[in-house]
Amino acid sequence: MTKRLETLESILERLRLSIKKNGLKNSKQREEIISVLYKNGTHLSPEEITAQIKTTDKNTSISSVYRILSFLEKEKFITTLEADKNGRRYEIAAKEHHDHIICLNCGNIIEFVDSDIERLQISIAEKFGAQLISHDMRLFVICSKCQKNNASIN
Repeated sequence: MTKRLETLESILERLRLSIKKNGLKNSKQREEIISVLYKNGTHLSPEEITAQIKTTDKNTSISSVYRILSFLEKEKFITTLEADKNGRRYEIAAKEHHDHIICLNCGNIIEFVDSDIERLQISIAEKFGAQLISHDMRLFVICSKCQKNNASIN
């Protein structure tokens, strides 16, 4: 797992300030979504987030989760990863920069950091007279587990 840059409590405190700044009412669900993503540490779909929250709050609806995710993304508390045909997945934004390996078969997502790749990206940008500001690298693969399962079927 990628190193976190903030504690859950500090993120929740920033969230409360953002809610106040935007003139919104405090919402327990916003904090629950942040908590679920932080504690889970992986990339979750809106449906997975809703299911986890429903274990303690039966009144949670998928539509309210989508609305809250949109707000949290706009305010940069979470980031979105379009991993596969199954839609968006979300993670806490307060993590060190990392890239993703995504299995197109099972949807498993692996986070990684590679200093050689980071240096190469900066070098390539400079080669074209540009300054690298940001990047998002996603490697789409068929993971070893899925390859093994497909081999045993054939």
